[in-house]
Amino acid sequence: MLLHLHVKNLALIRETEIDFTDGLNILTGETGAGKSIIIGSITMALGQKVPKEMLREEDGPAVVELIFQTEHPELLQRLEERGIQVEDGQVILSRKISGTRSLCRINSETVSTAYMKETAAYLIDIHGQHEHQSLLHKRKHLEILDDYAHEQLQPVKASLIKSYQSCQKLEKELREASTDTDARLREQSLLEYEIQEIEDAHLKEGEDEQLEQDYRKMTGSKRILEALTQVQKFCMGEEISASEQTGRACRELVSVQGFDEGLDNLKEQLQEIDSQLQDFGRELMDYMEGLEFSDQDFYDTEERLNLLNHLKAKYGATIADVLAYQEEKQKRLDMLANYDSYMASLQKEYETTLQELKELCQKAHKIRMDYAGKLTALMKEQLAELNFLDVQFEIAVHETEHLSPDGFDDVEFLISTNPGEPLKALGKIASGGELSRVMLAIKTVLADQDAIDTVIFDEIDAGISGRTAQKVSEKLALIGRSRQVICITHLAQIASMADSHYCIEKQAKDGGTQTQIRKLRKEEITEELARILGGAVLTDTVYKNAEEMRDLALAFKRK
Repeated sequence: MLLHLHVKNLALIRETEIDFTDGLNILTGETGAGKSIIIGSITMALGQKVPKEMLREEDGPAVVELIFQTEHPELLQRLEERGIQVEDGQVILSRKISGTRSLCRINSETVSTAYMKETAAYLIDIHGQHEHQSLLHKRKHLEILDDYAHEQLQPVKASLIKSYQSCQKLEKELREASTDTDARLREQSLLEYEIQEIEDAHLKEGEDEQLEQDYRKMTGSKRILEALTQVQKFCMGEEISASEQTGRACRELVSVQGFDEGLDNLKEQLQEIDSQLQDFGRELMDYMEGLEFSDQDFYDTEERLNLLNHLKAKYGATIADVLAYQEEKQKRLDMLANYDSYMASLQKEYETTLQELKELCQKAHKIRMDYAGKLTALMKEQLAELNFLDVQFEIAVHETEHLSPDGFDDVEFLISTNPGEPLKALGKIASGGELSRVMLAIKTVLADQDAIDTVIFDEIDAGISGRTAQKVSEKLALIGRSRQVICITHLAQIASMADSHYCIEKQAKDGGTQTQIRKLRKEEITEELARILGGAVLTDTVYKNAEEMRDLALAFKRK
């Protein structure tokens, strides 16, 4: 579960910290106090995009840190494989944003934003303010059903996606290969010319580099020879050269060597220098002789280099690229030369892959049909607990002729909320409040299946009141018995069920406006409920109603 939230320099928050508890955590506050900023900070830490206007760059980078306590075996194994150490089941997610830079860490180890999102999926599920509106689109219905059937469906979907991609690739190849006879003959002629041009050059990898080196040497040979002649004069000349002077020095040392054994080492060093100079002179002469070449050699080198550069300009940046181009075009030429056989083989491969794709679509369809029945039964139970008195609910799964990476299924949620009314598309007849309750039911079912420890509801109470609000509050309290729930609400019925109640307030401070959050003491909870229930003036009657509502909630929770 989420133990701690630390936020710094984000929107109206200068810096604040919250310690959450297990059970139902309720967040309330006046409109505009900054309740959405709290949820926004959590989503920021989990790797979601952050609007630029939320950053307080003048005060430094925005920082959000979440501390979770978890025993999720799959997550712990995943982190261990990444080399992230977890002690006592504590996972710390932190994110710092400064300008265009974003730094994500898990237990002090730097990770990518994508990895942060993947990790967060094991820890927390967030229901945004307007997420229930997504139920108006059938695409969301397919996604929900697939999430519910994930364990059995995922391997089939993975194979289905690969098969679909293969099918698309083969279909494209068939389309591109379908040319008329004249066009095919023109392409063959061009390919034969290009391949022959490359073959005639008898290319060798690395040849161009050696030729360029030789060409530079040839074009600079006159200048090189002039320089080396001077070098030879200075080192190997007859009178004042280094070799002559070193030889004389050696003879002088030898003449006095007998007077002191200490001169032996100096003599040996000087003789070594003299020997190296002699070796240098011989190598210099060999190199200078190698500078001799004929005009024909220069011409042949230049012509060969021009040919290689011409081929590289046409077919690739390097000789290896040119040879790869030749190999690719040879395959294309072989295909055109055996066009009928190639097309028949390609068509057969496409039909086989298409059949595999259809079989995988059928497997996915059967799994969805099976899980649609199970999900329907669970949804009816959940909806009945959310004050749908005589609800009918069904998940329609229909085969279509359209194939996609998801298969060929069209999934739609059907509902009837009034006795005697036929089932109709959820998106066409459900009100905003009904959509909120349907989404709450879905979240409850999926959270039970995935065993996610923490669920956040941002104003799940949209469009509901009265008895329905009471039922929703009871449902949230029941969910809070098995996992941590964090809920932002405007309704007193829901707030009264809190195991821990937090108040979000906007205050004028240091010449500006700041959002703060604090946990309410027992005596403050009734006052906050009265504020939600009452108007501008809080009367004794409002306070009594708030006390009664809190007492009834506590009685329900003791059941």
